[in-house]
Parts: sequence; structure tokens; C-alpha cells
Amino acid sequence: MWPMTNLDAPLIEGDLSSARALVIDSNPTSRAILVTQLRDFGVGSVSQCTRVVDARRQLEFKSFDFVLCEQHFGRDSPTGQELLDDLRRNQLLPFSTVFVMVTAESSYTKVAEAAESALDAYLLKPHTATKLGERLHQARQRKLALQDIFTAIEAEDFDQAAQLCVARFEARRPFWLYAARIGAELLMRTNKYAEAQAMYEAVVAAKAVPWAKLGVARSLLDSGEANRALSTLENLISEDPNYADAYDVLGRAQFELGRFDRAIDTYKLACQLTPHSITRLQNLGMMTYYSGDRTEAEKILGRTARLGLDSKMFDCQTLVLLAFVRLENADRKGLQHCQDDFKKLLDRHEKNPRYQRLAAIVDALILIQDRQFGRAVDTVRAMATSVKDPAFDFESATNLLALMGQLSNKAIQLDEVDAVVDSVGMRFCTSRPMAELLAGACAIYPSYSERIRHCNTQVLKFAEQAMTLSLSGKPSAAVKDLIIHGRETLNGKLIETAYLVLQRYAAKVQDLEKLTEIVQELRSRFGAAQTRPTLGEQKRQAGSLNLRTGGAPRPMGADVDPNTELRGG
Repeated sequence: MWPMTNLDAPLIEGDLSSARALVIDSNPTSRAILVTQLRDFGVGSVSQCTRVVDARRQLEFKSFDFVLCEQHFGRDSPTGQELLDDLRRNQLLPFSTVFVMVTAESSYTKVAEAAESALDAYLLKPHTATKLGERLHQARQRKLALQDIFTAIEAEDFDQAAQLCVARFEARRPFWLYAARIGAELLMRTNKYAEAQAMYEAVVAAKAVPWAKLGVARSLLDSGEANRALSTLENLISEDPNYADAYDVLGRAQFELGRFDRAIDTYKLACQLTPHSITRLQNLGMMTYYSGDRTEAEKILGRTARLGLDSKMFDCQTLVLLAFVRLENADRKGLQHCQDDFKKLLDRHEKNPRYQRLAAIVDALILIQDRQFGRAVDTVRAMATSVKDPAFDFESATNLLALMGQLSNKAIQLDEVDAVVDSVGMRFCTSRPMAELLAGACAIYPSYSERIRHCNTQVLKFAEQAMTLSLSGKPSAAVKDLIIHGRETLNGKLIETAYLVLQRYAAKVQDLEKLTEIVQELRSRFGAAQTRPTLGEQKRQAGSLNLRTGGAPRPMGADVDPNTELRGG
């Protein structure tokens, strides 16, 4: 039974016998107190964990109505905040879950920071059962108050959900700050960056919270204004040097601007703040690998694999890069470990085409190490046949280039390899950072890296020729020129440039409808997604919220399908 208020009424109405709770605390006494209090409230099932790593595994594969988590677990363990951060970054915590951080830390800054990071509640020790009941009640009240917004999100009516958020924010109705964050996130995810930026700036003007300032930077970055985002982020970090999400976005901005050395330094700082974050270690390891420091990359990628292999947060491209490093080091035993780890992953994801594709890369590396070059060449040739398929992505491009580089470094030449390198380069060199990532992937064979850089120069010439035509009053000729080269190369930058010329000079373009149809068809297959540099599988962006979709709100105690969610982008 719930503790009573002065009005002698239950703090939370309803039957909680089907509710499920998880208590995460290494201290047996405080853990037992929380478990007892939850059971006294009528919660039907209460699970316990003493370590963050065990809690992460539980939360990845089960859904809970309440999670009560200690903040501090000792010097060598992740904190409760790191756990929450990783869960939200990887879309593993349903909206329906009430997450309460329990800690003895009573500083206002920490409490405010937790509240601003969309934490449901912060419970300071020592606490009473009544205080815990009040915190859970308040958290659920917020979820109930915003139910119309989340009903719209469940129905995938994102415009309506955003409008409801804006209305609540402008009227300063209860939970207006949280609603503003949801609304701005919806605008970001529907590519309405200017509107999202205006919402974040309005929040900053009303209450200068760090997540809103970070949102301004994210909206600038996603709208292509990386330098302005950089300035905003540097100011934010100077105000709050411990805001880990800000380092994530800063690293991404530096990465997109091609400042790889600075991005590495920024990712290192993020990892120092949260040393047990799997996703941040992956970012650092991949960035270090593509920058050419294979020795350091092996250490970071190896640690990531040891820490995260059994986690849903783990990106299997980490194993692929680790396998490439171990091949270069002639580490047959280490390579075999990578292959064995992939077999474990495939047991859990046997129908996932990405896992199958990446496992084939590791198998090919084993063949090269064992000097079974004929079979390795057959594998690479089979992969090369898909270079012009819409599904052939940037990750596939870097891995194929790396494989061909390894073969050529062993003096195994494919007659058609130069043409394949050129096809990959012409398709995926959409900016200097993209070109440098591709060149870094095949750096073991410098001739291929030079071919990639030459492709980037050629793509720039095509784009410049088209812009010259546009500025000289010949936008139709510019679009036709871009369509020709776009079809030949499948280059997203050229295709997007054609679209931008059509948008800007629509009144002056002959055959506007026909040309628009052609460009839109190319965009749908090879467009904007190819123009942004990425590392590994795309996860939710730092600073954004996890907003799940896909049907009616789940009943208390029911599992949630982790694949039905609106992902960040």
C-alpha cells in the first residue's frame, strides 16, 4: 500500500500488482530498503542488481515500469548517470519507464543537471518511504500530463505532437520545459531545423538550461552551419566543462569539418568524463583508426569489444576495424577472436543483413592471413559487384577499399581494382572529410588513397562547373550537367546540388517538372544520406531524447519491442 499524504489518499492510484521495478544498488542495506518500500507500495515484481553491467543487460532485454538506480558504484565502475546516458543514446529506455536516481549528493548543481537531462526524479539519501512515493508519483504525473503528446507520437502524427508541445510551452502549462524539449526534438527529427532552433533559443531565453543550448548547436549543425555550431559548443563547454553530451556534438562538428585531430581530442575528453560509455569508446576507436594511429586504435577497439560485446549498444563495425588492425599486425590468434565474436553476434542476429555483411569481411581477412588469396579475391570481387547498388553504403565502401588495400599490399592484384576504387571514390567523395575517411581506409596501399583524393578533386570540378553555369544565367544547363554526372557517379553531392539549383532558380528553369522528377528519383536512391560523414551504425544524437513509436501505450508490466522507435538523426 502506498504511503499516505495528509489527505489520507494514496500517492498513486491504480493497481500496481502487474508493475515491474528494478533496483540497482551495490549496497545491500540501501538496496533492501528500496526493494521493501516498492513491495509495500504494491509493486508486483521487483528485481535487483548490484552492478551497472548487470543492470544494463537487464534493461536492454526487459522493460520495467520503475528503475531506481544508485548514482555512485565505486571508482572503477560506471555511474548511474552513465548508465542512463548510454541507455537513452541507444534507444533502450522506453518513455513509459520512470527512472529515479538515488544518491547522497545534495548539491543543487547535480540535482538541476539531472532534472535538465530529462531524468524523471532524483532521490536524495537518506529518504523516507513517503519521499520515494512522492517522487514516483510526480514522475508519473508528468507522463500523464503529457499523454496527449505521446499519443500523437505513437500514432506517428509528429506535426500534431510538435504543435501540442509548442502550445504547452507558450502557455507555460505544467511541465512546459520538458514539453519544449520534446517539441524541439520532433522538429529536429522532421528536418525542420530553423523551427527547432527557434524553439531551443526560446527555452534558453526563458531558462538557460544546458540541453537547450546544446539543441541550438545541434540544429545549426544539422542545417549545415558547422562553424556556428562549433562556436556555440565551445561557449557551452566553457560554461559547463563536465557536460559530456556537448563533447559528443563538438566532436561530430569537428569531424564534419575535417578537423580529425581535434575530434579525437574531444572524444578523448568525453571518454575521460564517462570512461565506461560503450558508444563514446566506439567513436574514439573508429576515429583513431581512420586517422591512421593503428596502435592506439587497437587498444581502444579491443577495450570496447571486451566491455560491450554482449550489449545492444555495441556496434559490430568495431570488430571489423579491430580485425583489420590485427591482420596488419599478423596477429592470427587475435583475428580468430574477432571471427569467434562475430559468430556469437550472428547467433543473436542471424537474419540481420548488416551483421552478415560485416562477418563476411572478417572471414575474408582470415583468408588473407592464411594466404588463401584465391578465395579472398573471389570474396572481394563478389562485394565489388554491388558498388552501384542503392543499398551499398559508406560503411561498405570503406570496408571494401580496406580489403582491396590489404590484398594489394600482399602483391595480389585484381585487374579491375582501379576501376572499382574509382567507382567508390566518385560515388562517396561528397566532401573533403568523406574523401579523407575513404583514403584512410585504404592507407595501407597509398596508390588507392591518391586515387580517392583525385576522385574528390574531380567531383569538385563537376560541382563548380554547374555553379558557374547557374551564376551565368543558365540554370537549366547546370541541372542537366549535374544530372549527367550524378547518374554516372551516383554522387550524393552532385545530386543534392542539382536539387538546390532547381529550388533556387525554379522560375528560370526550362522543363522544370521533368527535371524535378529526374532529380527527385535520384535523391530518393542516392541523395542526402550519402553526403554526411559517419562512423559505424547511426545512433541517436547526443542531447536528443528517445521517443518511441509503434502502437498504443503498453500496459503496465508488458515488454516493449525495441525496434519500434523514432530514431534521432
